[in-house]
Amino acid sequence: MNPPCSRCNKTVYPTEKVNCLDKYWHKGCFSCEVCKMTLNMKNYKGFDKKPYCSQHYPKTSFTSVADTPENLRLKQQSKMQSQVLYKEEFEKNKGKGFSVVADTPELQRIKKTQDQISNIKYHEDFEKSRMGGEVPPSENNSNQGYQQSYNYDPQPVAHTPTPAPAPAPAAAAPPPSGGKRFRAMYDYAAADDDEVSFAEGDVILDVQQIDEGWMFGRVQRTGQQGMLPANYVEMA
Repeated sequence: MNPPCSRCNKTVYPTEKVNCLDKYWHKGCFSCEVCKMTLNMKNYKGFDKKPYCSQHYPKTSFTSVADTPENLRLKQQSKMQSQVLYKEEFEKNKGKGFSVVADTPELQRIKKTQDQISNIKYHEDFEKSRMGGEVPPSENNSNQGYQQSYNYDPQPVAHTPTPAPAPAPAAAAPPPSGGKRFRAMYDYAAADDDEVSFAEGDVILDVQQIDEGWMFGRVQRTGQQGMLPANYVEMA
């Protein structure tokens, strides 16, 4: 049975039927509610399931989207996709016992900074332990003398002239610095607390490579130390 037209309530035959806004219209009856201009599927705008032209479309304080069949279909499809993704994520994380944290750029920067600080701390502790574990030659000789005196076994020996004592060894030279010496090619202002500022021409001492883009060193002029970009300095 052919449905009636929503405008004139007359029977709509298939050759002149327009199906829109959940209603049936004659092609001539599908017109603007205000100016009665004939509309089509490309230039109509629906509001409250009534067709309007762009000039007389009711103005609202917010953007309204017409509930066209295509929009309703897209809305339903998006809702189904969201439910499928939610179920997949739930199945992946079920039973793991921890919360999934998004790997945002800010978290990546914090993680990289923590790794760099840990690397620098490791090098500092290594240098301290290495310097603390070395014993100057003079102390070694004195300890050997004490051990010899403790292990003295009185034995009858022939009286021989007492030899002159050997000259004391020279004091051990201080260990060389483990870093390198660089010179600043540009001015740089520290962006974080763990970085160091310097000016063009400043000498950077005790430089240690952290990765391809960053170093750690001490500015000779200010005495401050911290991380600095590798592309701002050159070997002195």
